[in-house]
Amino acid sequence: MELALLLVSMAAVVLAGAAVSDRLHVPAPLLLIVVGAAASYVPIVPTIHLESEVVLLGLLPPLLYSAAIQTSLVDFNANRGTILRLSVLLIVVTTAAVGAVVQWLVPGVGWAAAIAIGAVVAPPDAVAATAVARRIGLPRRVVTILEGESLFNDATALVALRTAVAALAGGVALAEVGVDFVRAAGGGLLIGIGVFLLVAWLRKRITDPLMDTAISFLTPFAAFVAAEEVHASGVISVVVAGLLLGHKAPIIQTAQSRITERITWRTVAFVLENTVFLLIGLQLDWILEDVSESTLPTGRIVLVCAATLVTVVVVRLAYMHTTWLLRRHDPLPPSWTFLIGWAGMRGVVTLAAAFIIPEDAPHREVLLLIAFTVVAGTLLIQGLTLPLLTRLLGVPAPDPAEDALARATLLQQAADAGFGRLEELDYEDHHGVAATIRSRLDQRTFAAWEQLATTVDEETPSELYARIRGEMIEAERAKVLKVRSNGKVPSEVVSQVLGMLDIEESMLDAGSAAREGVRTGSLAFTGGRQCDDLVEHPVVETAPDPGCEECLADGTRWVSLRQCLECDHVGCCDSSVGKHATAHFHETLHPVVQSAQPDESWRWCYVHNLTG
Repeated sequence: MELALLLVSMAAVVLAGAAVSDRLHVPAPLLLIVVGAAASYVPIVPTIHLESEVVLLGLLPPLLYSAAIQTSLVDFNANRGTILRLSVLLIVVTTAAVGAVVQWLVPGVGWAAAIAIGAVVAPPDAVAATAVARRIGLPRRVVTILEGESLFNDATALVALRTAVAALAGGVALAEVGVDFVRAAGGGLLIGIGVFLLVAWLRKRITDPLMDTAISFLTPFAAFVAAEEVHASGVISVVVAGLLLGHKAPIIQTAQSRITERITWRTVAFVLENTVFLLIGLQLDWILEDVSESTLPTGRIVLVCAATLVTVVVVRLAYMHTTWLLRRHDPLPPSWTFLIGWAGMRGVVTLAAAFIIPEDAPHREVLLLIAFTVVAGTLLIQGLTLPLLTRLLGVPAPDPAEDALARATLLQQAADAGFGRLEELDYEDHHGVAATIRSRLDQRTFAAWEQLATTVDEETPSELYARIRGEMIEAERAKVLKVRSNGKVPSEVVSQVLGMLDIEESMLDAGSAAREGVRTGSLAFTGGRQCDDLVEHPVVETAPDPGCEECLADGTRWVSLRQCLECDHVGCCDSSVGKHATAHFHETLHPVVQSAQPDESWRWCYVHNLTG
């Protein structure tokens, strides 16, 4: 009962801390580590010793896997050089630098123990980087680099740590270090690919979402244990399997299985990530108590902890600014380089790895305090100042308006492909099914375009639809619940109908959330592909006070306006009743229109279905 009470209490604190962090606009990990540190001194809170086996086997695999399946393999591949250099070269440099500092400042510690603590504090944490970087809205490429680095760097650090621990036990040959690293990396890669192939084979034959999700839960632990059993890297095995399974999910899983897995892992990651940082804070009390019995003077202990913290920060910043030649084929802006250097926050893996250091290692209690200081210091100092530095450096966050335009373009291209397939199919349509399909696809595509600028202070058709349909669903749900209370309809049938209503309502909610996140104004699309028509029709100044003459003549209202770049004709968009811009294209075959909305300069090619 005491253990159950402790677990329930920790879960409640985690949820409360996450809720309070949203209100205070502070990343939850930073708040929870402070709460945990304070709680460690509360008499009724039991002392919790975070064992390395619990973290490395119980917490690390699911955390790595949940991050890996959400990481874009395409984006990772585009930045693989930077990511792999950070995951290997920077870890080695940081380990050596910290080892030298600790060896210099702690008498009698020895090089083996100094290198061991260097390997412990070298790798930034995947959870910390993602939690802070995504919340403050760093550029996607920066987030990709930070996530990719933190997914793979643990493998390098753990190999270095195992080598140092072996040296503490009686020596290790330099050749063995290289062999160990190759075996860890290569073995982890091969086992990760093998796990991916096995799970992919199973998923193609399993359509039950519950069974599929159960397999998903087993995958990270199976990949980790299988790799560690042959002395390969469990970290690399889990990450590789997760990256490949996430990339191939649209092909090897059913839609229902993907939805179930996505929601399940988001929940698991939310609970585990925040619990981890609470556990880190709860270690403070007993670590300081052990340090109080150290033979080193207090001033020397404070000095080595502070010096190590400064070393890991400075070495990372120096590395980012001195290795620009390695990135000359794919350079980063200086401000982005600095942010990547500053965002090297450590987390639970650092603290867990510290407990691997043998108990008979010289000054082990001080080494544990060094690890805690680096974790807490980087999280609090760098985590709290990162948003301010991002603003001061003028680093832009991903633009929701540009995302909305890219989303609308992609949906338009997907719909056109669907319509093309519809034309190829051989069927007899006596019931107007094709017209219904076209109407539903058009509604989905138009709703995406309406997330951009529209007539000021007017409800768009998709917003009106969402509001009316939402009211209808509420009435439908109330009727179903009333019927349920009579007990005359099987409960399974009632649950199925309620589930159908929930899915439709969630789609309305998702659309509303996307519209609220899009800001209008200053939208100049910078992505996508070019075509000859877009090249021949560059952006122009739109007509002052534009309007759709056809709408005015018909007595209808437009949603948003498009201007032909061939003859300057202004017509209404396809969400409008008249669809006069598209009608003008069919009449004249003028290929390119430009948004005539204020502060928007994106163009659309009717011929190639491309945004410019």
